[in-house]
Amino acid sequence: MSAVAGSVPASGGDPLAEAVALTRRLKLPHIRRHLVELVPTARAQRWDHAELVRVLLAEEAAGRDATNLHTRRQRAGFPAGKTLHDWDAAASCIPRPTQDAHISLEWVARRENVCICGPSGTGKSHFCETLGQAAVEAGMTVAWFTIEDLGALVRRHRADDSITRALARLIRTDLIIVDDIVLLPVSPDAAEGFYRLVDAAYERRSLAVSSNLHPSGFDEIMPKTLATATVDRLHHAYIVVTDGDSYRLAQATSGKGVTALN
Repeated sequence: MSAVAGSVPASGGDPLAEAVALTRRLKLPHIRRHLVELVPTARAQRWDHAELVRVLLAEEAAGRDATNLHTRRQRAGFPAGKTLHDWDAAASCIPRPTQDAHISLEWVARRENVCICGPSGTGKSHFCETLGQAAVEAGMTVAWFTIEDLGALVRRHRADDSITRALARLIRTDLIIVDDIVLLPVSPDAAEGFYRLVDAAYERRSLAVSSNLHPSGFDEIMPKTLATATVDRLHHAYIVVTDGDSYRLAQATSGKGVTALN
C-alpha cells in the first residue's frame, strides 16, 4: 500500500489495530469504543469513506457530551439526584407559564435571580433542582449550597482572609442555588456568607434561592443590616410563591414514599 497523502506513512501491518492505537494516543475513547464494530459494518454496507468518518466523529461528540453532562451534574452537588425529567409540572402549585418561563433559563442569560418562597414541602427545593438540571443539560455550570454551607465557606477561609478569592472562583459558575432558608435564625457566619455571595454575584451571575420566608422577611433570621443589603442586591429577582399542603406530609400520611423496615 502506498503512503497516504502528506507525511503519513503507509500501514506497516493491521491498519485497524493501528487506528485503535492512534485513538488512545489522541484520547478519542468513544471512537475507539465503536471503531472495531463500525469498520466491518461500513465495509459490508459499502459506506462512503466520508460517511464512516462522520459516524465515528458523531459518536465521539455524543460520548463527550454525555461525559461532560455527568461531570457537570457531579460538580453541581444536587442533593436528590433527580433529573429534569423527574419534574411533574402538572402536580406543582406553580402556574405552568411561570414554570416554563423559568425552565427556559432566559433569566440566567440575563444574569437575573429567582426567589422561590412558601411553606415547607410545597416543592421549592424540587423546583430549584429542576432549574439546576435544566441548566446543566443546556451546557451550563451549577453550584448548590444550603445557607449553612455558605457559613462553613466563610469559616474555612477566615484564617487566611481568602474568602474574596473563594467567591471569585465560585461566581464563575453560571447558576448558583442557595436552598432551604428556613424560619429559624441562621448563624452569623451563614448570614455573612449569604450576603457576600449575593454581593459578589450582583449583576454578574444568576442566583436561585428557596426559602420559607419572602425575601422581605429575611431580617427575621439574620441581622437587619445584612438582610437589607442582601435583599437590595437581589432586586433583579423574580418571586415565585408556592402554597398548599406539604407534598411530603401527604405522602407520609398516605404511606407513599415510605420504605418499610424489615
